[in-house]
Amino acid sequence: MRRLKRVYLYLVTLIESWDVIGLLFAINWALHCIGHIFRIPWPGVWRVRPRQALYPLTVRLQGSSDLNVLSAIYVLQEYKRVRNLRDVTTVVDLGANVGFSSAFFLSSFPNSRVFAVEPDKNNFEVCRANLRPYGERAVLLHGAVWSECTTLDLDPRENRGWATKVVKSADPNGGSIQAWDMITLIEKTGSPCIDLLKIDIERAELAVFGIAAKEWLPGVRNICIELHGDDCRKVFFDALSDFDYDLDHYDELTICRNIFPKGSSASSHGALAVKGCDSITS
Repeated sequence: MRRLKRVYLYLVTLIESWDVIGLLFAINWALHCIGHIFRIPWPGVWRVRPRQALYPLTVRLQGSSDLNVLSAIYVLQEYKRVRNLRDVTTVVDLGANVGFSSAFFLSSFPNSRVFAVEPDKNNFEVCRANLRPYGERAVLLHGAVWSECTTLDLDPRENRGWATKVVKSADPNGGSIQAWDMITLIEKTGSPCIDLLKIDIERAELAVFGIAAKEWLPGVRNICIELHGDDCRKVFFDALSDFDYDLDHYDELTICRNIFPKGSSASSHGALAVKGCDSITS
């Protein structure tokens, strides 16, 4: 009965979404999802180009969460609330997974470069393949974001494909995953401002949005983040307490647009943001 209910939900989604995502893609997506429910032995990889992506994507169908991530981004359209952002030239994708979100941003913002950060090696290799057609517009960094430049390890208890979690290493010689703080990542972009900062980092928000966040937040125009718990939510909004912004929510995402320091006028936002970035990167 539970399986039939899931099948029904997939079919309803297909009917409601096909005109937006494309009929052929919608049918193939629904068939693959239903096949997953009934454990139909599909080929290991599905190559598909959603309407919102410029190039085809590789989706692993066996032993991964790729189909779930594809569904969230290209069927349920979880990032549609940021597509209307203007003048987006620099995007940082923290927790890029296999590159579906980065491909969405590269396709939505044709003048942008995306810096995709992903700690899981297997996900990173698929991400590299998915973003290769975008050439120099896509910059991949195998690693994680943290409160400082250090090395971390993957948490074996939370290694579920789209929920990869990094933790401090118990090894006195350091961990296996390179991690950077936000100031270093901003320097790596070579840009005075991050126009869109997308974050899905499985509770590493607690480290990233600590006291040091106020040093780099003036260099960020818009944030789209998935917050993992009330403690992460508190740390995030505490870090933004000295800033004004337009707040929005969509499904599990929290979106903060037009971020600028309190006490400054909206008309001077751009100048303040650039000034803040210059002070960080100098």
